Amino acid sequence: MANTTLAAQDSRLHRVLRHLGHELRLVLPPTLFFLVGFNLIVFTQNLVLSEYLARSINFLVATTAALVVGKAVLVADKMPFLRRFDNAPLILPILFKTVVYWAFVFIARLLEALIHHIVETGRVVGFGAALAEQFSWHRFLFIQIWILVLFLIYTTAAELNDLFGDGELARILFRHRSSELKQTRRQRIRTLARLSRLTENQPTSVLRDPATPAHRELVGLIEQLAQDAGRRRGGAGG
Repeated sequence: MANTTLAAQDSRLHRVLRHLGHELRLVLPPTLFFLVGFNLIVFTQNLVLSEYLARSINFLVATTAALVVGKAVLVADKMPFLRRFDNAPLILPILFKTVVYWAFVFIARLLEALIHHIVETGRVVGFGAALAEQFSWHRFLFIQIWILVLFLIYTTAAELNDLFGDGELARILFRHRSSELKQTRRQRIRTLARLSRLTENQPTSVLRDPATPAHRELVGLIEQLAQDAGRRRGGAGG
């Protein structure tokens, strides 16, 4: 009985740790991206203001903001409506998700200001007046504009990564040698585009029939992709 209880506890602990590890892997990329982006904004803004002996928000605040943004992205990604443009041309999901992410962060930052107001005054009443009279809207909007730009960059990279799949974008950027594999990558993308058009325009029954030209084209494209993959592995190994 005791062994069964211990096994059940170990199983629950394993599930919790696995869930936490999964959540961490999801939140880490946007957090690191915005950590670098926000601190660069703070650094450059402080350089501009240095001759006026003024200081902008510090790096600790920027780091905290990056954590808020990373969590906001994680929450937004769980919303089903965020996938409504997944089958549209790539520019639509990029712009739609950028605006949604930006709106989530906008709301999160206003909630953060509300929490600060409650901590300082002990009440919710008067928050609207404090926003109108004391809140630094110039700084708030300055940061929101840059958040919009950063989200546009981040969402574009994320959508391209999903499009290529299986970590291909990271391999293209950091592992493959451009001078040797640029032509191979270009051919691979063109082949994948032809393969996508073929599967969209032909029914499955036609693609399965060895006697049809569509089937022969399908096999040829797959063989070409396999050859490209072999050349890429050979180039990376060399």
